[in-house]
Amino acid sequence: MHKVMIAPRRYVQGAHALKDAGTLVSAIGKKPIILWDETVKGIIGDVLLGSLKDAGLDAATIDFKGDSTREEAARVARVIKESGSDVILAAGGGKTLDTAKAGAADAGVKVVTIPTIASNDSPTSSFTVWYDGDGNCTGFESWGVNPDLVLVDTQVIANGPVAAFVAGMGDALGTWVEADACSQVTAPNLAGGTSTLVAMGIASLCYDVLMEHGVAAKKAVEENTVNESVEQVVEANVLMSGLGFESGGVATAHMVANCLPSFPECHGLMHGHEVGFGVITQLCLDKTFDAEKRNKIVDFEIAIGLPVTFAEIGLEGVDREKLKVIGDICGGEGSLCANHPFEVTSDDVVDAMIAADALGRERKKLAGLA
Repeated sequence: MHKVMIAPRRYVQGAHALKDAGTLVSAIGKKPIILWDETVKGIIGDVLLGSLKDAGLDAATIDFKGDSTREEAARVARVIKESGSDVILAAGGGKTLDTAKAGAADAGVKVVTIPTIASNDSPTSSFTVWYDGDGNCTGFESWGVNPDLVLVDTQVIANGPVAAFVAGMGDALGTWVEADACSQVTAPNLAGGTSTLVAMGIASLCYDVLMEHGVAAKKAVEENTVNESVEQVVEANVLMSGLGFESGGVATAHMVANCLPSFPECHGLMHGHEVGFGVITQLCLDKTFDAEKRNKIVDFEIAIGLPVTFAEIGLEGVDREKLKVIGDICGGEGSLCANHPFEVTSDDVVDAMIAADALGRERKKLAGLA
């Protein structure tokens, strides 16, 4: 199997970068259509539409219905085709962006992602994560190409919900932890090959940036301020995490995270919150992982406000039998949990989730938070 790395064609990040949208988009297409919801339109509509107009672009719009279902993606594709658009601008959170990527693949147009929150690594990736009408994750699918442009306005991110910013750090935290596991067995990545040295370097840098700047960045976002820590963590949440997960590989942390939405009690969580708990589960699963470093990671999650216990993900008092639903999927055929240098069974995953909860409670107690 060859080494493979994939990435978006252009990545632009900075405070008020949205003002450059018209110039950047005009180099990609001449008839844009925007997928967003009313909330996002209220936040960035004037700036985005004004910038496009200044560049001589008249954009059509599509109202996003709220979830990345196959039905919604098919509807978006139909509207794109009927409008004659040649590029779709997806503005909002991960589900909006994922739906646009799927619709664009169907309609045969180019894609610009404009995340208004840095809550996950969807903006750079070639993938759509699918959900059903009840909010359950049903799988993921690559369209073979990454976005033509990723445009990240860090002031918009800093003005957004702090919980979303923290969730992005949870998603990014899994990048190196999972890529490192995959590298030990030369497991296939999501790019159609095995990891390059560059992808592993990006994944490692992502981890280092979070550890050094994560707490300070959260404090700045609480004040709607953009500083160097915010810029670095946004880049970690969006670019480094996106490149690292797709070209480095994923393992148990994401497998557990993708299973949690099957529980109604977890539907209030963002993807990055789920990955944060999945990271601790993976670290408890791997008996060879350095205990001091594992504790450091858990303490970091606590410091920035990620959930580290069953109670914090909505599963307080959960029994082993209920967790077995996740264990059976994770220990089954085709699971990402196979990307470890050891066998992973259903019982192993359940044991690791229980150990993760215990470790989270212990570290919170040591921090005086329990």
